[in-house]
Amino acid sequence: MNEKFFGEDTLMGRKKITVVGAGNVGASLALSLARTNLADVVILDIPETKGMPAGKALDIKQAGAIYGFDGEVVGGSDWNLAKGSDVVVITAGVPRKPGMSRDDLLKINAKIVGQVSENVKKFAPDSIVIVVSNPLDAMCAVVKKVTAFPRERIIGMAGVLDSARMRTFIAAELKVSIEKVQAFVLGGHGDTMVPLPRLSTVSGVPLTELLPKEKIDAIVQRTREGGAEIVKLLETGSAFYAPAASAGKMVEAILMDTKEILPCACLLEGEYGVKGIFAGVPVKLGARGVEEVVVVKLTAEESKALAKSVESIRNLVAVLD
Repeated sequence: MNEKFFGEDTLMGRKKITVVGAGNVGASLALSLARTNLADVVILDIPETKGMPAGKALDIKQAGAIYGFDGEVVGGSDWNLAKGSDVVVITAGVPRKPGMSRDDLLKINAKIVGQVSENVKKFAPDSIVIVVSNPLDAMCAVVKKVTAFPRERIIGMAGVLDSARMRTFIAAELKVSIEKVQAFVLGGHGDTMVPLPRLSTVSGVPLTELLPKEKIDAIVQRTREGGAEIVKLLETGSAFYAPAASAGKMVEAILMDTKEILPCACLLEGEYGVKGIFAGVPVKLGARGVEEVVVVKLTAEESKALAKSVESIRNLVAVLD
């Protein structure tokens, strides 16, 4: 199928998802989304990547013969391909390298995400945007400023990934099925995130009743450093399988209108005492995007930690402003 036809008319009235960025996260996400058979998938990247996004799209399309999915998967650099997208996932940006904090990425990725946002506004004005690019919370602010989309249609992938990491560490420590583990993480996607052991459970039992404080503290710290740990091991890149899976989980909740409550970065308008800042909180995801911000009563200590995390995000946004 040529790019022009696909860009003008998605087959059989299927949903369309555009993934911006054909790197490790984008390509992994595109495959994951194609396998759901929920929508056609577009992979976009800059012209300098030449045929790379088209090549990855064709490779994924051919995998459909093995996995059993029929949706279209195309790639390129022409934003006309994104016309009519229901969801746009922004993964574009420079990945974090060893010794580089998320804050170091700020100005470089703000420029990239800003340019992408201009195109989203032009070619997919009715889409729901999921932001994966780092620093995550600040990049959500960039998308909001450029597109002026309502808050329910701009969502950051952060808490889903952070809670997945925390769940992994809890399951490993207790030697239990990860399906029985729930973890709760608030705040920014970075060193100031706020994992909440009090609200994390295993088969409904609070984590605080299953592990001593020193082991819980170790899990909390490893969760905060989860991304940096992988960056150090990889040496030449950052995590991509778990971030892609996390973004895919959010897309499925939106396309299937599941009303699932997931921890995501959302523009707060007074919830948790915060206004005008994107930060990770539990939200109900459905066909309209963020359909409700779920407010949980926090202890004084938890509220203080969240305020510190929000202040860190506010400082990043101030630099951009």
